[in-house]
Amino acid sequence: QVQLVESGGGWVQPGGSLRLSCAASGFRLDYYAIGWFRQAPGKEREAVVCISSSDGSTIYADSVKGRFTMSRDDAKNTVYLQMNSLKPEDTAVYYCNAYRFGVSSWGKGTLVTVSS
Repeated sequence: QVQLVESGGGWVQPGGSLRLSCAASGFRLDYYAIGWFRQAPGKEREAVVCISSSDGSTIYADSVKGRFTMSRDDAKNTVYLQMNSLKPEDTAVYYCNAYRFGVSSWGKGTLVTVSS
């Protein structure tokens, strides 16, 4: 059974940092294109960063470039999202997505709240 479980969300003050994790079970993450998405209250879900399964290249949304870093630990079958210099506008539920051959799987998300 394919499963993605996000963790690491919470409350942080502006300028702070959080590291999100997405643990996969039932499949190998390195065979899939993996992405972090987020959905803020009242807004549509948007892509934050995606990593290619073919060459490991990453594409970041302009809004997070230079602040967020995605990484992957194949031994742990887990991907991470290091988020630095967080802003109130980063507040959202963050989701992990795995995509391959037209099949997309989602985790249930983890809430990140950035406020003073």
